[in-house]
Amino acid sequence: MRRSVAAALAVAFMAAAAPAGALEASVKTLEPRPGVTVSFFLLQPDGRPVASVILFSGGDGVINVKNARNPGWARGNFLTRTRELFAGEGLLVAVLEVPSDHATGYGRFRASKEHAADVAAVIASLRNVAPVPVWLVGTSRGTVSAAFVTTRLRQGGPDGLVLTSTVTERSRVITDTVIDADLREIRVPTLIVHHKLDNCIVTKYDVARLLAKEFKKAPRAEFIAFEGGISVGDPCEAFAYHGYNGIEPQVVSAIAGWIKAQ
Repeated sequence: MRRSVAAALAVAFMAAAAPAGALEASVKTLEPRPGVTVSFFLLQPDGRPVASVILFSGGDGVINVKNARNPGWARGNFLTRTRELFAGEGLLVAVLEVPSDHATGYGRFRASKEHAADVAAVIASLRNVAPVPVWLVGTSRGTVSAAFVTTRLRQGGPDGLVLTSTVTERSRVITDTVIDADLREIRVPTLIVHHKLDNCIVTKYDVARLLAKEFKKAPRAEFIAFEGGISVGDPCEAFAYHGYNGIEPQVVSAIAGWIKAQ
């Protein structure tokens, strides 16, 4: 029953999220390391971008970007299913796939210097497309990628950072958290977003709401909490409060507004 409800919600969101005009979309592939490729789904806004965002999905990070032409592609994760909403806010959107040497999932690679180098290549590619600020936006385990990449890239890094449903706790499958990154050395504006009723055991609201004070060198660090929506199924999955189910437009609008205000 829960699965059928989640499926119905996903279909409803697909209709609601689709922008009025057609958006230019493509899949780009880079070779940031010898013999290793990184692909990403690129979505152009209608008009000149005001900023670019690289979206890091949660879980294992596999988004099957090669199937991006299918109508129902990547509708599960919060960030992948809201990509059109981000583009509708005037943002150039890149949805990142795992690299070819980690095709089954990131694992601990999210915290590695190689991952940071891969993302640096994507950042440079986006800056070639549009000379605007580039922000990293992660959700759930994607926040580990976004935080570690930002701390590792002293040059060629992002202009800003957004963490949604931040991973604050370890588990049997999660060995790196955002807290393990050197947050005190992050020097870009940082936004932390969380749902007050997020009951996932590795994304504790009471911990996340205090994280902003750890960004000692960031020119601005802020926490925004959300309420409302619908929770279906596993509390750590995308159609629970953890994935802002039912309030996606409000969350994306707040994130985009904060990015544009910087």
